[in-house]
Amino acid sequence: MAIEAVIFDWGGTLTPWHDIDLFSQWYAYAETYDPPHAAALAQQLFDAESNRWRLQRESGGATSTGALDSIFISLGIDTKSAAHFGALSKYLDFWAPHTLADPQAAEVLGQLRSDGLAIGVLSNTLWPRTHHQEVFERDNLANLIDESCYTSEMDVAKPHREAFMLIAAQLEVDPEQCVFVGDRIWDDVYGAQQVGMRAIWIPHSKVPSEHIPDGDAVPDAIANGLIEVLAIVRQWRSV
Repeated sequence: MAIEAVIFDWGGTLTPWHDIDLFSQWYAYAETYDPPHAAALAQQLFDAESNRWRLQRESGGATSTGALDSIFISLGIDTKSAAHFGALSKYLDFWAPHTLADPQAAEVLGQLRSDGLAIGVLSNTLWPRTHHQEVFERDNLANLIDESCYTSEMDVAKPHREAFMLIAAQLEVDPEQCVFVGDRIWDDVYGAQQVGMRAIWIPHSKVPSEHIPDGDAVPDAIANGLIEVLAIVRQWRSV
């Protein structure tokens, strides 16, 4: 079937992979929310997040991590309080330098749209849509993305087939008319291929071994940078 849409993963794909001290992200939050108990609260937040990602992986995406607020609520944090909003701002400040778009992203998305292709984003994420939208607007990508789906709003996550079916439905394109671009063999390549999408792998991310379940998948193509996605998709469309 003709290719009508290209769908991108976010972290590690549209945004380059960064090695992050995940305890530090939570300490940035905790030292503002509850300074006397910052270390203990940061550890609780870290453990709660880690457990959710573990359950998501072990279920093959049948269980989503849920939304960021649900972690706070589970630990008794008042998400309506001024203390929370101040701490959340510190948390986002921590992440800001690690969410900058790949320098090639705007050109690639713009060129694909000029070719008449729809552009989608599908991300395994705890963050709400508003956080992602702010990032895309900051990096001048928001107007280049037609539809986006975030697992923080879903009951499933990649590589579950329903996650990929949802973004295709949002784009109003048959899954077999979609190309998926991602940095993870299991979440992105395997997941996309289960619903008939072609998958392009960008193998730059240092994905921890514990994040890669047994089993493997073979990408339909490998891009050593976002810019190479253009040539791959154009070649497939010309056949």
